[in-house]
Amino acid sequence: MTQNDIRPRTDTLPRLHPLDNPARSSLTGPHAHFAESRGRVLRYPVDVTPWIALPDSPDPQDWADLAALAGPGGSVALAAFQAPPPRDWEIVFRGGGVQLVDASVDAAPDPEAVLLGPQDVPDMLDLVARTRPGPFLPRTVEMGTYLGIRRSGALVAMAGERLHPPGWTEISGVCTDESVRGQGLASRLVLAVAHGIRERGETPFLHASASNTGAIRLYESLGFRLRRRTEFISALVPAVFPSAHGT
Repeated sequence: MTQNDIRPRTDTLPRLHPLDNPARSSLTGPHAHFAESRGRVLRYPVDVTPWIALPDSPDPQDWADLAALAGPGGSVALAAFQAPPPRDWEIVFRGGGVQLVDASVDAAPDPEAVLLGPQDVPDMLDLVARTRPGPFLPRTVEMGTYLGIRRSGALVAMAGERLHPPGWTEISGVCTDESVRGQGLASRLVLAVAHGIRERGETPFLHASASNTGAIRLYESLGFRLRRRTEFISALVPAVFPSAHGT
């Protein structure tokens, strides 16, 4: 009997809310076309987003499969996920986070917002480099709709969609250039992205660092409410990581 034979059948386990393991809900649902897999571990392509999708209760073989995907010494991002990595994995970052969901968002389109696409990626990456809203990579724009505001041709604000569990869409990449802060552009774009999500019959949600109290206050003022607290962890795969099967 192999280790896979004694794993609990997933169809006999309690069903979690899609937002309890949002990366897995996305990669086994609307974002399945992005999924790269080894065993039960899923991830997005490395030029799309760092999100990793482990099973809800990972076993030693799952961690071995994740190590094989990332490679010895590779870095993995575990976000909005509760299971800690094995003790021999070096944690290089750990921070508290919050998950917020639409409770009473007054979503509305914005007349100044323009649709951003692959041709806009250089400008988007430049804005992200200046504002640091979180991971945004060359193909992140493929995850969903991104809207931006340009002034004199320059991209000065944007927001878009990232994770996509069934029935839900995450708002992410919210950033505003320092030259136009205080004009409410971030709020307008969040409401515009939320409007597009609502038009599809889905519910907006988002993540934020627990220490970013200013952003949390903004989102709460727009009608988001706290659903749960979580952690963002970055860990390194051990340089030598034997297979859980002993091979």
